[in-house]
Amino acid sequence: MLAGKPLLVSLSASFAVLAVAFAACERPVVVRAEEAARGPIIAHPVRTLEGDRMNLGQFRGQVLLIVNTASECGYTSQYTALETLFRRYEARGLLVLGFPSNDFMGQEPGDAKQIRKFITEAYGITFPMFEKQTVAGREKSPLYRTLTDDLPGDLAGEIGWNFTKFLVDPSGHVVARFPTDVDPLDAGIISAIEANLPVK
Repeated sequence: MLAGKPLLVSLSASFAVLAVAFAACERPVVVRAEEAARGPIIAHPVRTLEGDRMNLGQFRGQVLLIVNTASECGYTSQYTALETLFRRYEARGLLVLGFPSNDFMGQEPGDAKQIRKFITEAYGITFPMFEKQTVAGREKSPLYRTLTDDLPGDLAGEIGWNFTKFLVDPSGHVVARFPTDVDPLDAGIISAIEANLPVK
């Protein structure tokens, strides 16, 4: 067993490198309103990190930035920028919605209480956080099946890594997608958010 351990570690490391490389190959996608309108409405039932039931349809009229998060990822520090973004634009109609996921190299191993403790103590997160989601593969949640399989054109496609960002306009349509390595305060994200805010 011990003889095989270095091989397993090597394979795991290789997988991580390939996955990050794949994510880095993704490009931001922003579509016009008429193309976005051909896609589905984001109005899925979900549970908060504390287990309360709700429906994303109740956020109609606001701009949503949906992000799959992880506590032990090389991009976990993006929590800081996501919180900054939320506080900057909340009064104008932006909500950042975090969906923890353990799909990529087991980088979100904790339970809901552990996740809440971590994001509060390490990053002071105040934007809404939801229960863990499966965001990739055949077992992905209904929300992420819609986000990756059902959107029009280049908005669709499997998620390559943690902290992929989907921008939803006030009508409930996805209008943009930004990959892992695009910082939440990137000019492209800011521009797309400001173009869709209900309060200018």
